[in-house]
Amino acid sequence: MPVTLASIKAELDQRVGDEVVVIAQAGRKKITKRHGVLSETYPAVFIVNLNQDENAFERVSYSYTDLLTKNIEIDFNFEEHQDTDEDIEDVE
Repeated sequence: MPVTLASIKAELDQRVGDEVVVIAQAGRKKITKRHGVLSETYPAVFIVNLNQDENAFERVSYSYTDLLTKNIEIDFNFEEHQDTDEDIEDVE
C-alpha cells in the first residue's frame, strides 16, 4: 500500500467497483474480516458495500488514515482469501 494519504486515495479511486476483503482489528486478539465491493471514495473516507449473506449491515466506511496506520488491511484478491478463513475469527 502507498505511504501517503493522497496516494492511498488515488489508488482506491482506481479500484472503485472492485471486490475487496477488509481485515480490521476488533480488539486485542480479535479481527473482523468483511467481504464487499469498494463503492465510493470521498476526501477523508471510503465506503465498502458489504456482502449481505455474511453481514448484518449494508455498508461500512473507513478512513484512509486507518490504512496508513495499519488499523485495517484491504486485499483486492478476493478469491485467494476464501481458502484462508480458518485463521481469522469473524466478529461483528
